[in-house]
Amino acid sequence: MKNPSDIKIISQNRKSKQRFFILESFEAGVVLHGYEVKSLREGKVSLDEGLVRLDKGEMFLFNVHIPPYKHLTNIEYEPTRTRKLLLHRKEIDKISSQVQMKGLTLIPLEIYFKGGVVKVSVGLAKGKKDEDRREEIKKRDVEREISRIRS
Repeated sequence: MKNPSDIKIISQNRKSKQRFFILESFEAGVVLHGYEVKSLREGKVSLDEGLVRLDKGEMFLFNVHIPPYKHLTNIEYEPTRTRKLLLHRKEIDKISSQVQMKGLTLIPLEIYFKGGVVKVSVGLAKGKKDEDRREEIKKRDVEREISRIRS
């Protein structure tokens, strides 16, 4: 088993916690081209508009922007292409049933290197309503005010 120190986070989806309640998360491998991995090593990726979909028993990552590797010359490259996610069949079946039954959605939470392999943390999430977002903002403001008074 790898040490937690072997994990190097490349990018996080900061908007995910503002827009969704994260109920559960799963670790998935990603099918990438070599030049995409090199671009990820440079720390260039955007997960903000990304989403995960189930299609015919497989999971795919959509709208995740990995810019072209700077030394890439003559290859035609689409930065937001659809990428396949790798999970065990039992995990895919479990996620699929929860998405269909409860009306939940799948979003990428973070992308990272784990022992030299690119992994994506996929969150099973429920969308927040405007009232929930407002309540969170109020709670944050109150906590900030309390911490200012204490110090």
